[in-house]
Amino acid sequence: MNSPLHEKSLDFATQIVLFYEEFSKSKKDTTIAKQLLRSATSIGANIAESKYAHGRADFIAKLEIALKETN
Repeated sequence: MNSPLHEKSLDFATQIVLFYEEFSKSKKDTTIAKQLLRSATSIGANIAESKYAHGRADFIAKLEIALKETN
């Protein structure tokens, strides 16, 4: 069962990947776009990892990392 947070992070990452693919076709310098891609996909990865946390503190830490990536 997926949580709404997982679903939204997956949708967001998918949108960013599609944006990056289009952007990289037309622009020469993609440094910032690459960072956006890494951050966007990291959010979902950390949320997915939080499902298998080794306790409450680990769960919170992984979600805090995801939150930092959103900023």
